[in-house]
Amino acid sequence: MPNHYHLLLSPAVENGVPQFMKKLNMGYAKYFNEKYDRSGALWQGKYKKKLIKKDAHFLYIPYYIHLNALDLSMPQWREGKVKNILQALKNLREYRWSSHLDYLGEKNFPSLTERELLAGTIGTRARYEKEIRNIITNSEIASGSNALEK
Repeated sequence: MPNHYHLLLSPAVENGVPQFMKKLNMGYAKYFNEKYDRSGALWQGKYKKKLIKKDAHFLYIPYYIHLNALDLSMPQWREGKVKNILQALKNLREYRWSSHLDYLGEKNFPSLTERELLAGTIGTRARYEKEIRNIITNSEIASGSNALEK
């Protein structure tokens, strides 16, 4: 996304997520600013975290994170009103800044994802793709993804 990103994190140590986010954001800003001879903040405001309290939210958060990239080309996915499913899937596959390709079993960047944790939930590539299609074409399910933002 041009101005934000999403990560699904679980702390390994107490206060681990805030420390990780501070290092990630500061380190990347330093790298980016030096590379492009600029200064200042890259991100709008501080990072936001959402504690996942419901199993249903945990099950759908990987889909929400991956589908977020469709906001750039097909924002109607949030209402479950994607008519051209093949184009939506193509757009998701072409957006390299996501772990979506990892979940399809395709090489993208060196993978940093821990897919084994979600393997039982997401299942096979076919099952994952079927759920993606289901979400972007079903208004009831897609509109529920907005609840993950609250």
